[in-house]
Amino acid sequence: MRLPTPQAPPYDPEEWQRLPWSERMHLACQAWALDGYGAPLLTYVLYVVKVMAYVAMWMFFCQFNRGIDELGDVRTWAFTPIAFQKAVLWSMAFEGLGLGCASGPLTGRYVPPVAAPWHFLKPGTIKMPLFPRLPFFGRTKRGYVEAATYAAHYVVLFHALCAPAITPELVLPTVVLLPLLGVMDKTIFLAARGEHYFSMTVCFLFADDWLSGAMAVQLAIWIWAAVSKLTSHFPTVIGVMTSNSPVLRWQKLRRAMYRHFPDDLRPSRLASVMAHGGTLLEFTFPVLLVVGRGGALTMLGLGLMLLFHIYITSHFPMAVPIEWNVMVVYSGFFFFGAQATAIPLHIGSPVLLAYLALALVVVPAAGNIAPKWVSFLLSMRYYAGNWAYSVWLFRGDSDTKLDEHIVKISPLPNDQLRRFYDEKTIAGLMSKIPAFRAMHLHGRALGLLLPRAVEDLDEYHYYDGEILAGVVIGYNFGDGHLHDRRLLQSVQAECHFAPGELRHVFVESQPLFRRRLHWQIRDAADGLLEEGHISVNTLLARQPYDSPAHP
Repeated sequence: MRLPTPQAPPYDPEEWQRLPWSERMHLACQAWALDGYGAPLLTYVLYVVKVMAYVAMWMFFCQFNRGIDELGDVRTWAFTPIAFQKAVLWSMAFEGLGLGCASGPLTGRYVPPVAAPWHFLKPGTIKMPLFPRLPFFGRTKRGYVEAATYAAHYVVLFHALCAPAITPELVLPTVVLLPLLGVMDKTIFLAARGEHYFSMTVCFLFADDWLSGAMAVQLAIWIWAAVSKLTSHFPTVIGVMTSNSPVLRWQKLRRAMYRHFPDDLRPSRLASVMAHGGTLLEFTFPVLLVVGRGGALTMLGLGLMLLFHIYITSHFPMAVPIEWNVMVVYSGFFFFGAQATAIPLHIGSPVLLAYLALALVVVPAAGNIAPKWVSFLLSMRYYAGNWAYSVWLFRGDSDTKLDEHIVKISPLPNDQLRRFYDEKTIAGLMSKIPAFRAMHLHGRALGLLLPRAVEDLDEYHYYDGEILAGVVIGYNFGDGHLHDRRLLQSVQAECHFAPGELRHVFVESQPLFRRRLHWQIRDAADGLLEEGHISVNTLLARQPYDSPAHP
């Protein structure tokens, strides 16, 4: 079977592989700046079709709603409370099945394009327990109990989706089972977008207060997302997204994202202005929506909100949170259009208030100030470019041990691609992955850290932790904590790499009030080799492709 051929990079991939690392990165970063990942246009069409299927299934579940006479007359039911509640529950199910964020070719998933449900249902697969030292729940390999609990979660979810009304009794099993799954494997809770959909589902337990509580969740998502962009990282995101956009394909605009293409690939003044403007916009429209109370300011806020999310969605960011953005836009019109008289946090239940204070204030604040303790999703640090990440370096063909010893659903990326492309095309696609990482501000640390991790990079195969996590734990969505030292230890327990066969480089996010990033270099067999901090100012002065000889 053949797939449409991706755009070839402006260099010969086979010759590229023989160049020194800094030269390889220079060429790959230049290619990303002009052409992004180079996915064929049909890829983006498939994502649009997936969004349509997501909306169609929501409509299917809404046909069971009490009081709907004609499903085709969308205006009469689409913004009713039960339609919104089902949108939340369906979105939680959709994401937890791996159908939404981090699915398909733009996240390195070709065969299968979705692996999460099969992985989460298969005993013997690797998982990421929330508390590794906890008896039974802390084991790192999935058993029949974990698989059965995941299946039970979906039974109760789909039962609620097919009900004529959403009642506290229907959502209570989900409110119990999803956190339990998160203790067994935090990956599942994060995949289901627990910070968003689960928090809203908790609100559904309180019949008199759920609307104000869910509205507060939505406002917190926008505000914390804006707060997270108050760092030096976001301008690089603007450039990387624009270079990869299937809509904004003008070469002149893409070059304008960088200071002096092709040699200075740091963000230009234009990219910085766009980043700061986007941050200001994300602070502004939630305020307009709250104070407008359905009037002219509300209409202005809804318009700005719509433009903001259309801009993000049209760029098809590599994690492809397309359906999530659709849901956020729908939520905005539901809360501040159809339900404009509702007041956020106008809540009588002290239990719900306490939960929302924890989920919407304490946890995100802790995650921004001390990111090593909290997932970027629970911290609501979306699109900010300030994420933890890892790089895995396998010496020679030692990566074949993953196939030999680890139970998984997906083969390694190159093996997936061999079903569709020749080796030269595969090499061209794979060359863009380290470039994507390096083009972000935090990725500029790689030029300093990779040579410290191994003596000769040419002896090692490079894997971004995101790609590896998608194979080994069945899911990935930008959270470096899912492929940190704990996953390294789990992989080592199965594969038994010899000293020097697998090196692991991990870079943590930048804390909100500190201008440095913590990093660690580990050997799978020997443990921690080196750690330290790197200044954000140092990264700002470096190019994505700089080697240790540069500043």
